[in-house]
Amino acid sequence: MNDAISRRKRELMNYSAELTMDPDQLQAFWDRVLRKYDDIPLELCRERADSPFPGVTVDKISYKGFDDTPIHGWFIVPQAAASAGAKLPCIVTFPGYTDDRGYPERYASWLLLGYAVFAVDVRGQGGETGNYMPEQAGSVKGWVSGNLLEPEGSYYHALTLDVVRAIDAAAAQPEVDPDRLASVGGSQGGGLALISAALNPKVTAIIADIPNMCNMDHGVLHSSSSLSEVAQHIKRYPDQLEPILHTLAHYDMLNLASRIKVPVLMSVGWKDGVCLPETIYAVYNRITSEKAIFDYPFSGHEIGEYHNRERILFLQKQFR
Repeated sequence: MNDAISRRKRELMNYSAELTMDPDQLQAFWDRVLRKYDDIPLELCRERADSPFPGVTVDKISYKGFDDTPIHGWFIVPQAAASAGAKLPCIVTFPGYTDDRGYPERYASWLLLGYAVFAVDVRGQGGETGNYMPEQAGSVKGWVSGNLLEPEGSYYHALTLDVVRAIDAAAAQPEVDPDRLASVGGSQGGGLALISAALNPKVTAIIADIPNMCNMDHGVLHSSSSLSEVAQHIKRYPDQLEPILHTLAHYDMLNLASRIKVPVLMSVGWKDGVCLPETIYAVYNRITSEKAIFDYPFSGHEIGEYHNRERILFLQKQFR
């Protein structure tokens, strides 16, 4: 077919963005960082919380993230599934930008499927989780422009290690089947789902809807959301362009896509001005594991009811 939608699909499937960092340098960077954090205890704490749902157990869990910041989350278990004695599949969920883990009721659909859920906050963006990371220099509004001149001091570095350790925290729960552990999120959460899987081999499946943290230099130029904060920082301090792009390259899924080894489901809205289709396809086209992407030509930055069912079907297949 040669209609406009078919042509646009072909353009996106053929879209290619050049890597923005030498792969060997990036590999060495993450090997060193992850070795260091493998030796730091999670210091997990777990305590019972109230829930209006019968048949569901809700616990508050905290663990030590980057720079000793306690990261807080809900660990939610459907009692009927747990009482059967077998270990449960687990969904680790990450929120979108400026959001938090919300109330446990948000995750009812996963619980109805018999899955455990570990829903975590993102540092500083709401909920119970703060941010111990010191500001080494001024930043513009929001969080992601924090400490962008040096990778290991940046907000993105802290954020990434927090979610890598979230996977470890989920896998450590006695109810969880470590062979059925999915990383799930949309927008910022989609980017975090991808990077957690790229850097933590305990993840066995990924759902990354309309993901951020993809082809980030393109996003800095064109996105209307969190990466526009980085653009505003560079607008004010244009002499910092090169070191900032160098920092972002360490956390850009464009450069980390080759590390994904597990099945992944992605989605993209063609009218999305936040996580642009080109940025998502730049990463999708570099992933070599089992993968699928759902295109929504008339959708913006959103996840519809139709796609929610596709997410369920995907995990039912992966968790068989």
